[in-house]
Amino acid sequence: MADKHIDEISGVETTGHEWDGIRELNNPLPRWWLWTFYATILWAIGYMIVYPAVPMLTDATRGMLGYSSRGELLADLAGAKAAQGVISDRIASASLPEIIADPQLNQFATAAGAAAFKVNCVQCHGSGAAGGAGYPNLNDDDWLWGGDVDQIHQTIAHGIRSTEDAESRVSEMPAFVDILQPAEIRQVAAFVVSLTGTPNDAAMVEPGKQLFADNCASCHGESAEGNREFGAPSLADAIWLKVNGESEIAAQIRQPKHGVMPAWQARLGETTVKELAVYIHALGGGE
Repeated sequence: MADKHIDEISGVETTGHEWDGIRELNNPLPRWWLWTFYATILWAIGYMIVYPAVPMLTDATRGMLGYSSRGELLADLAGAKAAQGVISDRIASASLPEIIADPQLNQFATAAGAAAFKVNCVQCHGSGAAGGAGYPNLNDDDWLWGGDVDQIHQTIAHGIRSTEDAESRVSEMPAFVDILQPAEIRQVAAFVVSLTGTPNDAAMVEPGKQLFADNCASCHGESAEGNREFGAPSLADAIWLKVNGESEIAAQIRQPKHGVMPAWQARLGETTVKELAVYIHALGGGE
């Protein structure tokens, strides 16, 4: 006992270890803590025996129960798919108006279409379907090819100018660089701008109006209201798909840009295309 050192401040016996004049107090862990620690070790050993636990080169120990979280997930997904299968089959066999008229089918198709849209369509049309330069906004009521659910379905299924689908919608605005003189192109652009705004030179509007009637009205309409048979946009609503501004409009007349939308039916299947059509029609701009 005489050889044991007692710390003067705490009154606790030290272990006899000393580093640079610092002594270690002999404070053993509480018994309850030690027994808890031993219990966790036993639990870990039991877990390794019962459940998959030890990784190996190409696999892992299976455990006595043969449990697999991946297998459990696959079983849950299979159950959910089976539960959805009945409604999916009904959507596959129903017409689009029938789907919209049935509250259960409409709700399911809208939710499924929203999921399919996020995977396949947001890259061009945006996460909120608001579009962008060269990509149409699907929330408004400005539709190149028509905005009822059947026309939307046709566009999604067969695409626009898609070389992969014989039924794809096709329209080509000609390049007027070899048809009109540069001054005439500027006049047409001034007239188009005058429909919704103020052109740079008001004197160019009247000659531009006549040039428009002679060269553009056959597709865009006499009042520039557009023509859905050709996919020709309305020029009188201040909604611009590819250009905005007088100089850009002139450039589009001179050498037009033509976008391409893929045909989705062969990729996604008829049921998913129906769901997409119902979802897009429900965004607010559907007719």
